[in-house]
Amino acid sequence: MKIQTNVTEFVLLGLTQDPKMRKIVFAIFFVFYLATILGNILIAVTIKTSPALGSPMYYFLSYLSFADACFSTTTAPRLIRDSVSGNQTISFNDCMTQVFAAHFFGCMEIFLLVLMAYDRYVAICKALRYSTIISRRVCGILVCLAWVGSCIHSTAQIFLVLSLPFCGPNWIDHYFFDLQPLLRLACTDTYVVNLLIISNSGVICMVSFALLIISYIVILYSLRNHSSEGKCKALSTCSSLIIVVIIFFVPCIFIYTRPPTTFPVDKLVSVFYTIGTPLLNPLIYTLRNKDVKDAMKKLWRRFVGS
Repeated sequence: MKIQTNVTEFVLLGLTQDPKMRKIVFAIFFVFYLATILGNILIAVTIKTSPALGSPMYYFLSYLSFADACFSTTTAPRLIRDSVSGNQTISFNDCMTQVFAAHFFGCMEIFLLVLMAYDRYVAICKALRYSTIISRRVCGILVCLAWVGSCIHSTAQIFLVLSLPFCGPNWIDHYFFDLQPLLRLACTDTYVVNLLIISNSGVICMVSFALLIISYIVILYSLRNHSSEGKCKALSTCSSLIIVVIIFFVPCIFIYTRPPTTFPVDKLVSVFYTIGTPLLNPLIYTLRNKDVKDAMKKLWRRFVGS
């Protein structure tokens, strides 16, 4: 497809133009990004090396940690660099790469959250058939389907953007490249394209969120017949997943299910789900999950002992 554009690069305005505030932004988000990468790598390594975390739920969690690390990497390093650099320009091709990567790993995270909810539903509501329904082979197939689905979603988004002409201006009042800010720069009517984007990203967010909420309602309802110990363990796991779902999906729905209108809180909301959520996920899964904490303690003891 030929890219119909006279613009070869864009300028990101970032979170702020104040020099002092930009130094604060650099310090805060450098720490956030470092903690995100280390936390998610720690979870992935712990699951990979711990025999006690060999269940399908932790298999999906290891991929979620990988997706979180990659999702944060699509936006945070650019924000950190631009906060201390005088050059805030980015080429058109790099812009398209960032859009593709952000939507790929963001969509991957959505699909993995759905798979984790499905795993908990089968484990609690169909416990006797759990090992048959959620086998290791089935887990591998489901993760592969999530990768393929994410790739299709991101490719569709890129083709929609590449169909638009960009004639200038080329500055974007944001800290990373997303579809809505780009649509406002197109020198043509973007109503149909925006409708298609909402039909793609918006529908994925809304349908996935609805499925997750319904599944957790069914799970919580089914717990009434379980023992007190079983209820506590299931509630601990499900409550962690519910918290992750809410903090990830609410900002996404706010951004991707509305007309191309700018609100003052857009950048703050985007920070929350692109950088905040990948940081919070490791904390939620370690602080509220006894199995993961025990496995991390054993991993630390092995590391210190060696």
